Amino acid sequence: MKFTSTKKTIVVREYQLDIGSVQVFDNYMVATFDEGATVTLERAYQIIGISEIHFRDRDFGYISLRKNSYAVDPTIYNYLRGLENLKAFAIVSKKEIDMHNFKIEKLFYKKPMEFFIEFENALAWVKKRIKPKK
Repeated sequence: MKFTSTKKTIVVREYQLDIGSVQVFDNYMVATFDEGATVTLERAYQIIGISEIHFRDRDFGYISLRKNSYAVDPTIYNYLRGLENLKAFAIVSKKEIDMHNFKIEKLFYKKPMEFFIEFENALAWVKKRIKPKK
């Protein structure tokens, strides 16, 4: 069963980094990195900077769309943990190696982080976690 929405998803801004791209939406970001890239602390600071430009005063989610194989320096999660307004971190991949890596990454992050095979499920989870407080 498919649900259709009357509200169209609009990319607020897209950034081309040296390791891939980051799309910013209303209350979440989607990052897709290049094959063989390494996400270092320096590169993580670029993404943190993008989040500060767009989400300085409000909660947001982050979706890592892992179409390609790349390396992540796990120490970056120590810095991402400090982002108080980052409420949801989702990883999307169909690859078994990414599931194994996720288990290790989650040990470093220690905040809400989930693994998904389908992008739509990740997006639904992120949106649920960043609903405005009533």
